[in-house]
Amino acid sequence: INHIVHNGGLYKRPFNEDFEETPMLVAVLTYVGYGVLTLFGYLRDFMRQWKIEKCQNATEREEQKDFVPLYQDFENFYNRNLYMRIRDSWNRPICSVPGAKVDMMERISHDYNWTFTYTGRVIKDIINMGSYNYLGFAQKAGTCQEAAAKVLSQYGAGVCSTRQEMGNLDKHEELEKLVARFLGVESAMAYGMGFATNSMNIPALVGKGCLILSDELNHASLVLGARLSGATIRIFKHNNMQSLEKLLKDAIVHGQPRTRRPWKKILILVEGIYSMEGSIVRLPEVIALKKKYKSYLYLDEAHSIGALGPTGRGVVEYFGLNPEDVDVMMGTFTKSFGAAGGYIGGKKELIDYLRTYSHSAVYATSMSPPVVEQIITSMKCIMGEDGTTVGKARVQQLAENTRYFRRRLKEMGFIIYGNEDSPVVPLMLYMPAKIGAFGREMLKRNIGVVVVGFPATPIIESRARFCLSAAHTKEMLDTALKEINEVGDLLQLKYSRHRLVPLLDRPFDETTYEETED
Repeated sequence: INHIVHNGGLYKRPFNEDFEETPMLVAVLTYVGYGVLTLFGYLRDFMRQWKIEKCQNATEREEQKDFVPLYQDFENFYNRNLYMRIRDSWNRPICSVPGAKVDMMERISHDYNWTFTYTGRVIKDIINMGSYNYLGFAQKAGTCQEAAAKVLSQYGAGVCSTRQEMGNLDKHEELEKLVARFLGVESAMAYGMGFATNSMNIPALVGKGCLILSDELNHASLVLGARLSGATIRIFKHNNMQSLEKLLKDAIVHGQPRTRRPWKKILILVEGIYSMEGSIVRLPEVIALKKKYKSYLYLDEAHSIGALGPTGRGVVEYFGLNPEDVDVMMGTFTKSFGAAGGYIGGKKELIDYLRTYSHSAVYATSMSPPVVEQIITSMKCIMGEDGTTVGKARVQQLAENTRYFRRRLKEMGFIIYGNEDSPVVPLMLYMPAKIGAFGREMLKRNIGVVVVGFPATPIIESRARFCLSAAHTKEMLDTALKEINEVGDLLQLKYSRHRLVPLLDRPFDETTYEETED
């Protein structure tokens, strides 16, 4: 599906996304592949039960057979018989900085991936196409590392307390003021873990009697936060504005189930860049709907902050929108800033409320001072406050690398998902046997890639996911592309037929998002 959107003047720039449909033969063969694996899995389970084959998975002891089973047999079926066959494609141990190139410890398995043995050899200079090092700040030398080392010698590694007790450092205050300035909001608060920023703060914002409208492809942290809140959750189709508008209309017309009372709050949950699809949220339309139906918007910019926009300020800047139109701006420091943790930005009243009521703020230990300094230094570099243009150059380099890499892969005939400006680049593999084969063949050629399959993706949409970085040189990308092309021919992965069909049913110049006056 290829579409270029200029929806009712909401978009100030072209918005190009590709979601080419799966070829029918490939879909059928993928289902057949999973069917064959499942049949052989049941056969091997039968052989293990009768001691014909050695059983290496966790089982109850004989004397516990009358107890409620700790290990549900069917729950572990996929792990035992499908995942285990390609387990060597994940959890590979890295022994260097996760920069543009990495060193990896070699390991082998003599029992079909049930256990691994380290050979003692280190594979050097693997081109890293998997880490979220968008702006190349994951490095072992430079101003960020020098600043972090200096703070480490002054403050130590840990704080040993929460922010509300003895763990509120001047560095934390400095970071939060800088983040607020960077985002263009009144106030901001930093947290020590990106996942917990979502999962612990959403329950503080909504509860029983509230409605959450969540994109079907939202990250697990948003899903967990929504479930923990106790609010009613309704799902809309990925990036589909008609689906979202229908849910908003129904919510306002019908109210809460049974009582028909109005919802206390309606909160829309979306991400800036979706980390498995490589798509960018249709933010101008989401904001127009939010204003029309008087709801709230929670935007997760984990992958888009630093990676989108002329100055790296995320998806809001990318579309030329006003940060005040987003009620809750969330993001992480783990990707573009080469550090750890997350933040929430917005109005001062919101941040003051979260300082008191957020579990992540009240009970979690404060961020480590060297990590805080890494974020401060890298953010100042992006903003140009270090007196250089290095940060701006990195943002531009990432955008150039992204467009070049995506264009070349499409020219080769691969099916590539997502937006042309997204540094997350999914290459479709489909068949289960090709997941492990692609990862292994790329590693043989000194390219480190991430492969993803069910249940992280739909069962027939297994993929390899590349993450571009400003640290990648053109020579590195050309080397990676040459090897991807070779492996694509070897594994017959060039499925694209360039048959592009519209994603949405309505014409793109039609809009129903006129703002209503109070």
